[in-house]
Amino acid sequence: MDPLILVALVIALALFFDFTNGFHDTANAMATPIATGAIKPKVAVALAAVLNLVGAFLSTEVAKTISGGLIREGEGGVQIGPELILAGLIGAIVWNLVTWLLGLPSSSSHALFGGLIGAAIVGAGFAVINGSVLVSKILIPAVLAPLTAGFVSYIATKIAYAVTRKRQRNGFKRGQVFTASLVSLAHGTNDAQKTMGVITLALIAAGFQTGSTGPEFWVIAACAFAIAAGTYSGGWRIIRTMGRGITEVEPAQGFSAEAATTATILASTHLGFALSTTQVASGGVIGTGLGRKGASVRWRTAGRIALGWLITIPAAGVVGAAAALLVGLGPGGIITAVVLAVLAITGIFLWSRRSRVDHRNLHQPEPGVFVRPKKKRKARR
Repeated sequence: MDPLILVALVIALALFFDFTNGFHDTANAMATPIATGAIKPKVAVALAAVLNLVGAFLSTEVAKTISGGLIREGEGGVQIGPELILAGLIGAIVWNLVTWLLGLPSSSSHALFGGLIGAAIVGAGFAVINGSVLVSKILIPAVLAPLTAGFVSYIATKIAYAVTRKRQRNGFKRGQVFTASLVSLAHGTNDAQKTMGVITLALIAAGFQTGSTGPEFWVIAACAFAIAAGTYSGGWRIIRTMGRGITEVEPAQGFSAEAATTATILASTHLGFALSTTQVASGGVIGTGLGRKGASVRWRTAGRIALGWLITIPAAGVVGAAAALLVGLGPGGIITAVVLAVLAITGIFLWSRRSRVDHRNLHQPEPGVFVRPKKKRKARR
């Protein structure tokens, strides 16, 4: 297949992945302010989209981790070709959509890493993966980041409830607009870069860009607009899980969770850690559920989320590896892999229409989750 056509296919799939990343991760910033009523649902996704767009232009450290770190470079450049990157993207997209259908806040980032790793191992062997980068920049942050966010949000929640009176706590609703906006901005600085890194990796592998260089401006702009468009489309299934499925969130809790999430993401972005913003946000929500006296964490939902974290990299890796086997057959295999991916995407979308979730039915409980009804206040005589 002509290298230019192949790279164009990779770019198209990468931008579609970026779009799915946007709607998959809208919940990271906006689930808690929507749940507390601090921001209306449609306003929330619009605000998140704009700030994701801005954030994508602020840093490229994470993009360099992917384009010049995870996959080893040899004497001839990157050791995998654009066809394997395409296979990895198929693995990431399919797993992203499966978890979205289930309303499961899994990691888009880890889906991407898993897809790329699975495809690279099939196409070039285990040696092509830079183990030190995988461990230090991806796996260690995957464990530490949600624990850090959970601990910080736990402490912040304790402090918020200790230093304020009940009547003062509604003021945290206004604060949530600010902290949720910071999460969206931070998300743009981290997650959009992962797609930038994949496109840059494909350009280097195909010989259209020199090795060990960062993303071009047009790549940054395209990824920024793709993730913003995905964010604006909403991610209502996952917003419902994050906002109501883990714990009942009050404004002070939402403020604490968002502040902890922002601090963790920005610190990781500065260090070039390609962490999962979904894991960080989920950890923050769990931490704040533990921090408020009288609150309860729905551990069954938390367990489902944790299981998703554990299997995301291997599950996306299996799909990426299967796609790699197909693309290894030549142009016919590449076309077959893309057609099967399109059919899978279409099938998942059509299945989702059977139980549609949007801003109009967002506050209905997640299936299988019991929400304790609020006590009615007695009318004064």
